[in-house]
Amino acid sequence: MLTLAIMLAGGVIGFIGLPKRVHAVNLKVQVACTALLIFAMGVSLGSREDFFRELAAMGWEALVLSVLPIVGSTICVYFLTERFLPKKEKRRHDRHRR
Repeated sequence: MLTLAIMLAGGVIGFIGLPKRVHAVNLKVQVACTALLIFAMGVSLGSREDFFRELAAMGWEALVLSVLPIVGSTICVYFLTERFLPKKEKRRHDRHRR
């Protein structure tokens, strides 16, 4: 419940808008926190004695359950971008990508 409350607070602050001068700092804090979260998850999983045995037991099921959401999300983002991103903005984005 605390996680949802923190996420909701961040969403509200982001919706209201942060001052431009804070935007660059906010981006760096996000990257640092994400890296710390991934590191902590790795430590948590690595400290489990039966982790590799459990992972081997899950096998293909674990692979499918991890790959399908990634593929589904990518497909959804592609089609939603094609549908809702204005064409002018899309062309500008494509120029910056080259």
